Amino acid sequence: MANRFVLNETSYHGKGAIREIATEVKGRGFEKCFVCSDPDLLKFGVTKKVTDVLENAGIAYEIYSQIKANPTIENVQTGVAAFKKSGADCIVAIGGGSSMDTAKAIGIIIANPEFADVRSLEGVAPTKNKCVPIIAVPTTAGTAAEVTINYVITDAEKNRKMVCVDVHDIPVVAVVDPDMMSSMPKGLTAATGMDALTHAIEGYITKGAWEMSDMFHLKAIEIISKNLRGAVANTPEGREGMALGQYIAGMGFSNVGLGIVHSMAHPLGALYDTPHGVANAILLPTVMEYNAEATGEKYRDIAKAMGVEGVDKMNLEDARKAAVAAVKQLSEDVGIPKDLKNIVKEEDLDFLAQSAMDDACRPGNPKDPTKEDIIALYKALL
Repeated sequence: MANRFVLNETSYHGKGAIREIATEVKGRGFEKCFVCSDPDLLKFGVTKKVTDVLENAGIAYEIYSQIKANPTIENVQTGVAAFKKSGADCIVAIGGGSSMDTAKAIGIIIANPEFADVRSLEGVAPTKNKCVPIIAVPTTAGTAAEVTINYVITDAEKNRKMVCVDVHDIPVVAVVDPDMMSSMPKGLTAATGMDALTHAIEGYITKGAWEMSDMFHLKAIEIISKNLRGAVANTPEGREGMALGQYIAGMGFSNVGLGIVHSMAHPLGALYDTPHGVANAILLPTVMEYNAEATGEKYRDIAKAMGVEGVDKMNLEDARKAAVAAVKQLSEDVGIPKDLKNIVKEEDLDFLAQSAMDDACRPGNPKDPTKEDIIALYKALL
């Protein structure tokens, strides 16, 4: 079996990297940009940092901002209509996963009109054409949507999230500039940072993991563990470290898959609008305990990457406990809630568990869960 790896054509990293957006737009011969960004980023002037670059370079653009925190089918449909009217020939996606996921869905449908029904994109859709070229500019250090072949759209009618996987949706250019993340509030920084850690840990232990993905995930765990506390405190070093760490995690998990932390987090976002990073962070230690027996020596590697001392001298059980404890401590230090008591209603457990079982991330989990296992994991956090 061949292992496939898909990455951006080009990526830029570091302070001031957004200046290269004009270079890429002009160098690729694009004439008008369709800028996807959410209302809050417009309101607080974050989007303007990029549109100023476009204006200064004499590049035409049009802004689309009808994007929710958990973007819906309707957000995509209105975006498709707006793109068609705009006359644009490329997309600049500015924001977290929500903006970039919406941009990916729009770009795929424009290039593959036979998939105009957004629901038809769920899973691995057999699209034939690359999406409208996307230049992705993350404003959060967590989702790594700028380097992944995945996007998630909420089906509001059915209260569920659709995970879509398509090699045709990856942005051609990623521009990872920590200055674009400096205005993130502490809570969002913590949540998206724990999302990035979840990507790295789940990607490291997923069934599809192999040597190349392991290299990225272990380095991402190390960088995130060293820098998330600083990023929450808004230090320049912490911001820059998290910008890089979350991207490296994305390079890995996009190509090998995730597990049931994500499959359990997705229905929480769909039903309760729970921030994705918060849901992942709460679930991660409990699911790690559940998965431990199926991970070989990998938790020892995770503990070492997170800076736990003396791991090599521990027996396997203690090393596994040390990895889980390190994750719990980091989550606590950045202010993530410890349980789901204020989120989940017990009468919803059956629906949540079935949604998690049906989720595209579930098959990648190192241990095959039953629906009853999923219910028990939710209950353990109530």
